[in-house]
Amino acid sequence: MPAPDPYLALEARFRRMALVDEARALLGWDWATMMPAGSAGARAEQMAELDLIVHARATDPELADLLAAAEDSADRLEFWQRANLVEMRRLWRHAGAVPADLVAALTKAASACEMIWREARPANDFARLRPSLARVLTLIREVAAAKAAVFDCAPYEALLDYYEPGGRIAQIDALFDDLAGFLPDFTQRVLDRQALRGPPLPLDGPFPLDRQRALGTRLMAAIGFPFDHGRLDESHHPFSGGTPEDLRITTRYERGDFTLALMATLHETGHALYEHGLPKRWRRQPVGAARGMSLHESQSLLIEMQVCRGREFLGFAAPLIRTTFCRDGPAWTADNLARHARRVRRGLIRVEADEVTYPAHVIQRTRLERAMIAGRLEVADLPTAWRETMAELVGATPADDRDGCMQDIHWIGADFGYFPTYTLGALAAAQLFAAAAESDAAILAAIATGDFSPLFAWLAANVHGHASSLSGEQLMTAATGRRLDTKAFKAHLRARYLED
Repeated sequence: MPAPDPYLALEARFRRMALVDEARALLGWDWATMMPAGSAGARAEQMAELDLIVHARATDPELADLLAAAEDSADRLEFWQRANLVEMRRLWRHAGAVPADLVAALTKAASACEMIWREARPANDFARLRPSLARVLTLIREVAAAKAAVFDCAPYEALLDYYEPGGRIAQIDALFDDLAGFLPDFTQRVLDRQALRGPPLPLDGPFPLDRQRALGTRLMAAIGFPFDHGRLDESHHPFSGGTPEDLRITTRYERGDFTLALMATLHETGHALYEHGLPKRWRRQPVGAARGMSLHESQSLLIEMQVCRGREFLGFAAPLIRTTFCRDGPAWTADNLARHARRVRRGLIRVEADEVTYPAHVIQRTRLERAMIAGRLEVADLPTAWRETMAELVGATPADDRDGCMQDIHWIGADFGYFPTYTLGALAAAQLFAAAAESDAAILAAIATGDFSPLFAWLAANVHGHASSLSGEQLMTAATGRRLDTKAFKAHLRARYLED
């Protein structure tokens, strides 16, 4: 029999790995939404075993030979297949850098840490969390060092590459330094302007959770969420998971403020629609995956910040909001809802932050996690470092650790290197949306009527349809005419907060 084609053999292998990853994703969704607390130990074992199965397949010695053989004859492949080979090798390098026992140890440590965090955070008990978080940090430092040796880069940069392929510290520093110089004065100008106008009219609650959910699902459907391929649930921390054909998003509700859950829901809808819009032909291949978390965040922030806090969308949504909560009067006009949606405050909680102060939260966390990976900051010193950097960068100081260093789940789950992608995504969202609106004047007018099809047609052609066939830089340049920068984001903030 003739020898199997090495490229097709690779496709088959990566498809099997993707199927295992999909099963793990659904176990992870269940972990965060429905799993009884007493099942955590067994579930951690299950997820660790699935991680080991994927790791074993990704580090199979035959894979290296198949990659080399396929690359030698890559000129006969289609464009997307050549791009697939590039992504296959990148994932192979990431997997091969880390030994199997470290993969399993980190999965189990992160799972155990999350279960402790779920109880320790409400109790404001950092002392209880500290040992398990220290264990996660020890292991992630080992992972970072192992990957840095393979990728010949700094340990933090090796972690960053997993979430932002090709991302470099120098690029992030340049963008973040630019924002750090711009935002303090700009934020104060916005706050001064708000003070002169006075506060918006209050939106009196409480707001029943079933009605909040009804509003969220109604607006999700309007935007285009396919409920025959997905669902909305609750979790401690809003997230988007599942698979492109089985979308699982979550939110969390507050009876006194419906806007928190609504905007979180719309944010996660942006993530889910990006996944659902990836090319079906490339499904379960590395090239068919999302192009890194910065671009993923750009799609959620484009929907939440650029679209759903915009006047066109709020004009469409205001009648639905009034009907859902049986409210009427001047407080429930689109203009007053817009003032609530755009209210700027120096707050403590990242997920509740407005788009003006949000980058400061991300810059703060990025600096702290880089210090932790470099060994300059230990878990025991994190609460103090958190308070100091929050005061410096955000202008707010937490009274306790619950609203301080325990508020985010990322470090609990070993997701070091993820935080920068939030603000990189905000920059990309502004740049992409500006390019979309400039290229098609029908987009904003259609949103005002609840029609999102022109926007998603543009996104399908310029973002979703490329998946990982282009680098992030190539995609941004093709879609907007230039590399990622801060210009569109600054222009958006000025127009919305100082001129509107």
